[in-house]
Amino acid sequence: MIYGIGVDIVKISRIQDAVERWGDEFLRKVYTANEIQYCYTKHVPFLSLAVRFAAKEALIKAISSEIKVSLRDIEVVTSDVGRPYLRFYGMLKNFLSERNISGVHLSLSHEKEFGIASVVLEGMNNVSEG
Repeated sequence: MIYGIGVDIVKISRIQDAVERWGDEFLRKVYTANEIQYCYTKHVPFLSLAVRFAAKEALIKAISSEIKVSLRDIEVVTSDVGRPYLRFYGMLKNFLSERNISGVHLSLSHEKEFGIASVVLEGMNNVSEG
């Protein structure tokens, strides 16, 4: 059953501006070392950074802000075939396990000036009551 759904859209220039203004401080606050390394292998790293930011926000929306989440406890990973998926750490990992989240689906896209992400969480029981 569906536990939660989240969607987020980010203006790519907003992430670029944050990186240019705050540099490593911003990057280390929002992204894991693996995410930063991956994004900076791309010709335009801000596209990848933006969709990863959107994915983190979409996940938070999917859990309905039931707990305070560190953005670094959410990691967007790309499989060998290019499929994005989420990896979790800390309290968030425990939270999802306690709620029997059995599946996490992620979709990322970007077009011109925007990046978007959607997250669907599957659980053993439907706990949302609309």
